[in-house]
Amino acid sequence: MADIAKGEDGTMRCGWSDATPQYRRYHDEEWGYPVGDDRRLFEKICLEGFQSGLSWRTILEKRENFRAAFCDFDFHAVARFTDEDVAKLLHNAGIIRHRGKIEATINNAQRAIEMVADEGSLAHFFWQFEPQDRLWDGVDMPASTEASAAISKELKKRGWKFVGPTTAYAFMQAMGLINDHAPGCDARNKVEAARQKFRVP
Repeated sequence: MADIAKGEDGTMRCGWSDATPQYRRYHDEEWGYPVGDDRRLFEKICLEGFQSGLSWRTILEKRENFRAAFCDFDFHAVARFTDEDVAKLLHNAGIIRHRGKIEATINNAQRAIEMVADEGSLAHFFWQFEPQDRLWDGVDMPASTEASAAISKELKKRGWKFVGPTTAYAFMQAMGLINDHAPGCDARNKVEAARQKFRVP
């Protein structure tokens, strides 16, 4: 069954969030709440790509540095980055200095502009993949699902990079396309209520 932790404040949380105060804030205020803002969606899919092979804690600790380095994830601005910008980013100790992931972020910004032209918004594209009955039962959380595989497949078809099914599933969890707060977690019902009220822009 799912791991649940009771915090010093008496709040019941998903066990993974008990590691640091930063994790607890992220769990309580962000993780699982539905997002329809294109910039935030783009930021998250990029950061999940950077996280591949690392811990989310590493990315979360560097998130403000990433935001500064990538123009607050304004994909119109990032799409204009040049080889000179890549070279600067490779010397930026505040982020993950991985050439492939940096270049993928610039590529994905260009693909995001195309997607908005085709779909109207990133939100419209991503929320098409929301499962209709997803509420985690606390047993055997998967690394990926049919929906995340479908997102990954379609993004790759459109030229996006570092967007495998596991990355796509973590994105779905964080952006509220599914509610993977564990049974017994105090945030679970709050997130589900937010999801029920949410309407895609």
